[in-house]
Amino acid sequence: MKQGTWPRKSDGGHYKFFPFVIAPDGSSTFINPAKAHLSFFNSTPKASYSLSRSPMPDYSGIPFDVLRRIAATFTLPNLKAASLVCKTWRDALKPLREAMLFLKWGKRYKHGRGGVNANLKKALDSFLKGAARGSTLSMVDAGLIYWEMGNKEEGIAWYRRAADLGDPAGQCNLAIAYLRDNPPKTKEAIPLLYRASLGGHVRAQYQLALCLHQGRGTAQSLQEAARWYLKAAEGGYVRAMYNTSLCFLTGEGTVQCHKLARKWMKKAADHGHSKAQFEHGLSLFAEGDMMKAVVYLELATRAGEQAAGHVKNVIIQQLSVPSRERAMILADTWRASH
Repeated sequence: MKQGTWPRKSDGGHYKFFPFVIAPDGSSTFINPAKAHLSFFNSTPKASYSLSRSPMPDYSGIPFDVLRRIAATFTLPNLKAASLVCKTWRDALKPLREAMLFLKWGKRYKHGRGGVNANLKKALDSFLKGAARGSTLSMVDAGLIYWEMGNKEEGIAWYRRAADLGDPAGQCNLAIAYLRDNPPKTKEAIPLLYRASLGGHVRAQYQLALCLHQGRGTAQSLQEAARWYLKAAEGGYVRAMYNTSLCFLTGEGTVQCHKLARKWMKKAADHGHSKAQFEHGLSLFAEGDMMKAVVYLELATRAGEQAAGHVKNVIIQQLSVPSRERAMILADTWRASH
């Protein structure tokens, strides 16, 4: 909506409630309200122009196969919204709406939710039915199951189909499969990572940052790596939060800033990154916050950081018994941020 400025411009002066008569020569004459006839105030001015609306574009002529290709990556809410455009679209998108139902049941069978037991074969069958109806979301999930079952070639084939239709998750998974190949197909992987990253896929952004950081398959660029780490971190990718903290801590690829380094280290720790929990615990210890330091070090220890356990055991001796118990309760009741 176009926003106007205040006060608004007017072609009749600032005081519209005062009656003026506009003469043919453009001059205006004030009419005394006390002497004016009532018909002057009750009359409706004739419009000197007519409003015309440009015709609405007709989308019904888009071929069904083109429309389904465009909507292949859509989620259910987007499909429902697109189906309201016109009857033609509603009919064309019916297979994709059906695919969403198969996708839903596939996820239930995969994770054992919604009152059903986990069953990979039934999950795969549901995903394949959704994929057959054109949904890239189902294609990616089918590829994941094939990959987990050890049938990597079939998994890659489904990733490729989803990637070709513009699915960022399919592009990312296909790129990672290329990077893990022996020998790695870095030339094929990097363009896919860029496309998925520009599509907002946070895992792809992190993987692209790693490649730029290491100079793997592309020219090394610490500045670009730091930028994509930060982008992925802002999108909620935990590993990227940790690497972003390290970039700010060392000034690698970005300006050195201990405040931002601490912020992202804490975020990574609060999201369950064990190394971040260890390092944030050490920072708290250095700042003199013993009890919080013990909590984070305990969490890191439970996640497998053995060195964190040694430091924790030293610090905990300096705490009172109630403080020790409180720290353990906080660790026991801790839940990762989402």
